[in-house]
Amino acid sequence: MSDEKSLISKVLVLENNKEYREKIRAFCDAHHLQALRVQEDNLMSVLRSNVDLGAIMISEVLGENPQAGINLAKQIHYLRPELPIFLRRTVENSDRVLSDAEKGIISASYTIETIDRLKDVIETSIFSLVYPSKLVRGIVEITQSSLQSQFKGLDVTIDTPYIVRDRLIFGEIFTLIPVESEWCRGYMTLQAEEAPLLTLVKRNKTHITPVEGDDFRNLNGILGEITNLIWGAFKNRYTSFKPLSAHLSQVPIVINHMHRYISFGSVNPQLCFKCVLTDAASPEAPPFVIYQRFVFNLSWSPEDFHENEQSFDSLVNSGELELF
Repeated sequence: MSDEKSLISKVLVLENNKEYREKIRAFCDAHHLQALRVQEDNLMSVLRSNVDLGAIMISEVLGENPQAGINLAKQIHYLRPELPIFLRRTVENSDRVLSDAEKGIISASYTIETIDRLKDVIETSIFSLVYPSKLVRGIVEITQSSLQSQFKGLDVTIDTPYIVRDRLIFGEIFTLIPVESEWCRGYMTLQAEEAPLLTLVKRNKTHITPVEGDDFRNLNGILGEITNLIWGAFKNRYTSFKPLSAHLSQVPIVINHMHRYISFGSVNPQLCFKCVLTDAASPEAPPFVIYQRFVFNLSWSPEDFHENEQSFDSLVNSGELELF
């Protein structure tokens, strides 16, 4: 993982040994991973939830069953095949060679004494793309400004950006827009739940009237406008306005509504931002959460990334400078 970006990734940890959990947590802390502990009985429900994950760390032995971890790994892989699985083996079992079928679902295996071997695997399976720090900071600034322009009297907080490998869709409202420049091609998505957005409309925290909020199309329009604002600012800041080739490759985007699943035809991880909007004047009001994701599945050349210098005219047109 490059030092030039402050990104994290969440990993689900299924480990019964308390001493080993501490060592795994220390390893995760040292390698920009946020360890989330889960009990075996809750594992499947967590995997079906909206928790964004980069990988799963699971113990081979759970309870008295030396094969329990392998059996769970098979279920995990069936449910979430995009997530890398790291299997902690015991010294006693480590001599047993995994079968070809088991190797097909386990990204890497280790013992607690050799956990440092996972570092290279994490680099290739989770942090496989380098994101320039200026780009990450710029997206945060652009997104925060766009959200503040569309909501009244709300505080906008954007959590530490992180990397996800899962492909789950959050909420009922989903926007998608192509992101194209000479150094990247892919998509940006915004995902949110409808009910809390409707609550904000009824509390007059948006620029549409409470009556208009009863029409779900107007709720869609709010997220659509935010999407347009972010892409417009991104384009002005990071693209050179040179015409792109007319013969660019495309891949199908597949959405399965029943499973809340979307595939962009790529194994690349996604850059994710969790945006939380709260009302300091009404602390009892639940927060409104928007998940923003970038997937550069068609082209990614961070070495060609550049930030445009803003001219006097562009600063005036954007409202950052005023003539008086």
